[in-house]
Amino acid sequence: MTPSNTSTSTLRSSEPAPAGHAARLAERLALPVKDLDLLARALVHSSYPNEHPDASALSNERLEFLGDAVIALIVSDALYARHPDEDEGRLTQRRAAIVSTRGLSTLARRIDLGSELLLGAGADRANERERPSVLAAAFESVIGALFLDAGLEPTRDWLLGIAGPELEARRSASSFVSPKSRLQELAYARTGLAPAYRVLRAEGPDHEKHYVVEVLLGDAAIGTGEGRNRRDAETAAAAAALTVLRTGVTAAGTGGSSS
Repeated sequence: MTPSNTSTSTLRSSEPAPAGHAARLAERLALPVKDLDLLARALVHSSYPNEHPDASALSNERLEFLGDAVIALIVSDALYARHPDEDEGRLTQRRAAIVSTRGLSTLARRIDLGSELLLGAGADRANERERPSVLAAAFESVIGALFLDAGLEPTRDWLLGIAGPELEARRSASSFVSPKSRLQELAYARTGLAPAYRVLRAEGPDHEKHYVVEVLLGDAAIGTGEGRNRRDAETAAAAAALTVLRTGVTAAGTGGSSS
């Protein structure tokens, strides 16, 4: 299946993003791409064109939208084939763990994607290239660009090679229970209290919100997390809080959902 040229052309500008980062990434990861300008677009964070108006570089947001759907399809198909004895609920939980902010940022770090991102100076100083939500979005964008350039099968082969450990993982049923559910059970058993969640910050435009959430047990904040939506941020905060309750060591929320 090869996407139409019309879809590709709508994503290109007359002055494409710098291709040096894309060329390095393609060579390092053996990406089967021909259009380095399109791949370069996948590496452009929204902060970059804001600070480089002369470059006329579109950000990777449209490619992120496409890549999200392509990843869901490929991962769903692979899980269906590799785990024939699991029901719909278990397969859904497996997929959610892989395609979540945390799951995709793990894949992005595996290929050191952050080092090739193009960010504005302010975002770079704030170390946005290491933020889970930014990494997850960039990974989706790379998949979107690869799909447009090479088609579904090469994209599938490449993605399955990167995500192999997650797709093959043999995990206990309890490991698929969300951190929020596990925290509620543990907190109530330990203290008789139910955790509560509070949004500390919701930043950015509607299409690219970034949430920071803390989880409270009584009056005490026991974890923080961040994500591209409130659910992801709450899940990340719950995961950090679980570490606190189990070990007594404060775990700073690092963002991204694991469910």
